[in-house]
Amino acid sequence: MTPYAWRKLLFLRDLGPTEVGGFGISAANDLLLIEDICLIAQRCSPFTVAFEDEAVADFFDERVDRGYQVEQFARIWLHTHPGSSASPSGTDEATFARCFGRSDWAIMFILARGGESYARLGLSGGPGAELLLPVEIDFSRPFPSSDEAAWEQEYLAAVREERRYQPFTEERLLVSAAGSPLDLDTRLTEWLDDPFAYSQGLEVAGERF
Repeated sequence: MTPYAWRKLLFLRDLGPTEVGGFGISAANDLLLIEDICLIAQRCSPFTVAFEDEAVADFFDERVDRGYQVEQFARIWLHTHPGSSASPSGTDEATFARCFGRSDWAIMFILARGGESYARLGLSGGPGAELLLPVEIDFSRPFPSSDEAAWEQEYLAAVREERRYQPFTEERLLVSAAGSPLDLDTRLTEWLDDPFAYSQGLEVAGERF
């Protein structure tokens, strides 16, 4: 990434409590160099990002009208994780396969709040292949200065927090495999410390994580 794109992604990651997603905009002469991050209208929770279908279509039209090739704006899917781990979730994997599985190539990039990052290139041609990519900041090319005011406006216009999760209450306490109630105080304390790290058996809005 250019320093501009990296700083923007860090800024967007830390603006709210949810995940946030967008597309990486690649350099015309180097598709693996991300020069900018673009958000589109989305519904977000601490566990999910869902783009609005109409917003995706409008984004594609706008970029084509501006002279971009599809490979420059529709092959690198980026999103953040509010926890410490950047490892893809089952939902991330399903989304990547469904939305990008037919592309000749695509990248899933994840940046966690704790600083960990994850980048994977998927190739669909021939037998197909997947490759983990190192993440680097490229200072060798010109880049614009940060514009946090504009980035915040972009975030506020695109991101809608979706509170699908529910408070962890005693009535919703799960039962262990042995059939005995779990320790509510311990579970709640650990979950509040890191809701992503302590996920075995956790139930949120009817979904087990």
